[in-house]
Amino acid sequence: MTRLALDAMGSDLGPAATVAGAAAVSLRDDAPHLTLVGDAALIQAELARNAHAADRIRVVHAPAVVPMDASPREALDARPDASVLVAARLVANGEADVLVSAGNTGAVTLACARTFARLPGVARAALGAVVPTELRRGERRDPFSLLLDAGLTLDPTADDLVAFALMGAAYAERISKNPRPSVALLSNGAEPGKGPPAVVEAHARLAAHPTLHFIGNVEGMDIPRGTADVVVTGGFVGNIVLKMLEGVSDTVMRTARAAGERRWRYAAGLWLLSPAIRRVRQVTDWQQYGGVPILGFDRLCIKAHGRSTARAISNALKVATITARTDLVGGMRAALEARG
Repeated sequence: MTRLALDAMGSDLGPAATVAGAAAVSLRDDAPHLTLVGDAALIQAELARNAHAADRIRVVHAPAVVPMDASPREALDARPDASVLVAARLVANGEADVLVSAGNTGAVTLACARTFARLPGVARAALGAVVPTELRRGERRDPFSLLLDAGLTLDPTADDLVAFALMGAAYAERISKNPRPSVALLSNGAEPGKGPPAVVEAHARLAAHPTLHFIGNVEGMDIPRGTADVVVTGGFVGNIVLKMLEGVSDTVMRTARAAGERRWRYAAGLWLLSPAIRRVRQVTDWQQYGGVPILGFDRLCIKAHGRSTARAISNALKVATITARTDLVGGMRAALEARG
């Protein structure tokens, strides 16, 4: 049976959202076994408010919580019994297969670093991000690409970028059921020699890889088009790209709404376009993707958004279940070891 450890306190909305999301997942026919970690009294109170399968949920008490605005290192040093650390230890000890948390990103990553081991050949971890795209991909017809790193490794080496590419391909293969995901490096031009030295060196090494479907460099405009299934970059650039794309989506929606409020002709036009607008909202709705992976460790972690609702938590748990049942760690390990 697949077993997930959920940091029930790691959310802006608190256990009301995390427990409700877990309760909904527990009622599925193929539900994993869920361990909810946090303040036991609060968790039990929320479970009493939500229909759930009691035989698929257990509660592990952890009295401390890492605030969203806390310094990760200081917070974990001062709170060895914090819910995210206790949940990570359950995974490290083999009592659960995947850690899921919507908590402070730095604290979640540091909890993984303190309790999990690195995969062979991985010096630094990568945070994935889901980017909506025009093209659909894989057996699941997913309308998104995986961007990594999105903020953990700010200045990666060529070794880091190659590792990110291999791990990202293994993730895309399993989550989207895409047997041969295309992988690209983000650069300022398609030519192999474009970009900083680490990107140029990584390009040469990825191009020579015998099995990876490497398509070369892509530029920023190629990301929303869906030119590549996996886009690899450093955390500094990746985080800026991600925030810019989120801002563009929000701005387009607000501009359209404001135009409709000013003139009836614009409102009529928006009404005619409403099916397309609804589709855009669906594709750009981060809650449907649930969570994103922190890759590089010998155990799995799915990081959900801090503002996650019960629906988003449910979807993050579903993603975590897929990664466990498809042996993502084994796939990444094999890909990294084959690199030599």
